[in-house]
Amino acid sequence: MTDFKALLRTLAEAGVEFILVGGVAGTVHGATRLTLDVDLVYRRSPANIERLVLALTPHHAYLRGAPPGLPFRWDAATIQRGLNFTLTTDMGDLDLFGEIAGGGTYEDLLPHSVPIQVFGVECRCLGLERLIQVKRAAGRPKDLEAVAELEAILEERRRGGMS
Repeated sequence: MTDFKALLRTLAEAGVEFILVGGVAGTVHGATRLTLDVDLVYRRSPANIERLVLALTPHHAYLRGAPPGLPFRWDAATIQRGLNFTLTTDMGDLDLFGEIAGGGTYEDLLPHSVPIQVFGVECRCLGLERLIQVKRAAGRPKDLEAVAELEAILEERRRGGMS
């Protein structure tokens, strides 16, 4: 079971620059779909990667689904050599994206994100319109199902004068 509050608090308190995407972002915008992990796009600057590594090291970040004992080193060099990581931690599951389909990098998404407070934690979340675009671009059945609900939320906001 993922402790969303603990994961977000750990990252925010460490000063990690990230944007919530995926199911948690949908929930922030009012979606009712259940999500079991935290999906985020992280800034790939050396300083931010170092903050990310330091924040998650005490929580035993490890490749989700990998067999126990598989050599995996959670450090800045590993993150710099990679891009996207599906992890499990002591706090739950976390998907780290250096880039997402239909959205790009942290820098690309930043103008399309909004500051929010979720679980008492200040962070950034992908805006509803861009979230719909990236879920459509991902093209997975579960993302396409989520798009219908997100579009209904967007339409309701527009009718109510809240975009």
